[in-house]
Amino acid sequence: MTTESPRVPGPPEQGSVPGASGSLPWPVRRPVDGPGTAPPVSRDGLVDTFGRVARDLRVSLTDHCNLRCTYCMPAEGLPWMARPQMLTDDELLRLVGLFVDLGIEQVRLTGGEPLLRKGLVDLVAGIAALPERPRIAMTSNGIGLARLAGDLAEAGLDRVNISLDTTDRATFEQLARRDRFDDVVAGLAAAADAGLLPVKVNAVAMRGINDDGVADLLQWCLVRGYELRFIEQMPLDAQHGWARSQMVTADEIRERLEKRFTLTAVPERGSAPAERFLVDGGPAVVGVIASVTAPFCGACDRVRLTADGMVRNCLFARGEVDLRGPLREGASDRDLVRLIRGEMWRKAAGHGIGKPDFTQPARPMSAIGG
Repeated sequence: MTTESPRVPGPPEQGSVPGASGSLPWPVRRPVDGPGTAPPVSRDGLVDTFGRVARDLRVSLTDHCNLRCTYCMPAEGLPWMARPQMLTDDELLRLVGLFVDLGIEQVRLTGGEPLLRKGLVDLVAGIAALPERPRIAMTSNGIGLARLAGDLAEAGLDRVNISLDTTDRATFEQLARRDRFDDVVAGLAAAADAGLLPVKVNAVAMRGINDDGVADLLQWCLVRGYELRFIEQMPLDAQHGWARSQMVTADEIRERLEKRFTLTAVPERGSAPAERFLVDGGPAVVGVIASVTAPFCGACDRVRLTADGMVRNCLFARGEVDLRGPLREGASDRDLVRLIRGEMWRKAAGHGIGKPDFTQPARPMSAIGG
């Protein structure tokens, strides 16, 4: 399809959210009934007006984090969600079950920092016990994983992505504003020992800070058997200080890597966000996610559930739909499914970074989930 089909009515609206304590500073869509307000019933599950089908659910377990990475939040941190605002374990498992019934095949647990969520092991076990068991992954900063990796693997976690932007301790502390390099390294090793494979490392290259060490980071990962993925810095920082001119592009990253390694593109990318390359003929690979300079929105199969129970059809969506309020007010599964399908149906063609009307989401990355 080349043009958008009619969208579900319901313009973004400011204000308090049913079931919430306080109000949110970002748009929340309210349920709207009436002719043409719901997508047509489809055997494909969570389909949008462009024919894309959601198969990958990103679930934020908390907005709390124990690092203060410069590209994510200010040094003093952010006002965290209060516990009553967050979905309970039972609420989260109910909603994840509905998404899986709608065709979700992978559930990725994110944050903030998901390891800070109490009862994480039991949550993983609950997802793994669903009648149609999805693949279960987690994106983490790795702090505390050395203690939990074995229990998480036993509960049903399949694999992890760990954020690590540099192998230099001083640079790590400069970026993360915390001296926790050894904890991240220990978490990576524990994940590999627990069989959470492939262990992937996510890295953001920052101009003038760590971009001269991208080849060193790849070599470090190759020695340890980790799969490295570089991600272009995106406009998702709480400070709204992102500038495209300061972003290290995917092309620049490849140029730096190719000064030391031979990269051969791996075909058949599908809906994967990373373009993957064999390193020196393989079998090791490195990935580059060009979310800004070469967006892959046309093949996107992701949908997001925030820690406070909002569905976002895109990382850069300007609005979101509330599930927590209706859920706590006694909504049926059918009611909740209608809201989920409606939000997916209104998904835009792309995130629009670089267009004159692009607006950075009001929610920062830590409150959306990776």
